[in-house]
Amino acid sequence: MIYISHRGNLEGIDKERENSLSYIDEAIALGYEAEVDLRLNDGRLFFGHDTPDYNVTHAWLQKRKNKLWIHVKDYKSLVWLLNSEEDYRYFCHESDKYTLTSNGYVWSHDLKNNMINKCIVPLISKEQVMNFTQRSFYGVCTDYPVFCKKHFSNIHNTV
Repeated sequence: MIYISHRGNLEGIDKERENSLSYIDEAIALGYEAEVDLRLNDGRLFFGHDTPDYNVTHAWLQKRKNKLWIHVKDYKSLVWLLNSEEDYRYFCHESDKYTLTSNGYVWSHDLKNNMINKCIVPLISKEQVMNFTQRSFYGVCTDYPVFCKKHFSNIHNTV
């Protein structure tokens, strides 16, 4: 199972730092992958959930591409990714129950689905992590990856 830090968060939401390059790097250095929010504004790439907050270069993305799950926030950034020669992992969704990522995984917000080993589930809160009983999924995206890793490791070790 992989553990994906939601916007770089490790042990809860840090609004001041989420989606910042240094915060993402901290999560990656600790062995997690990271979900980031990408947007293209005036020909430049930015991370930011609602607004273009942190300028990011192609070189920065390229160096970390195997650790990033890019949530495409606008059509211009989607076109940029489609035209890129790099093999980035990305997905688009607004309020979809599930979406297919560029590398063939299902990002499933409908937690009632019977997850398969090609599903990534966003369990953003600790409550969602503790209440999720399925075990056959590929990965989890959360604001609590440190807690999540311990929680699911303990369950898998006792089954």
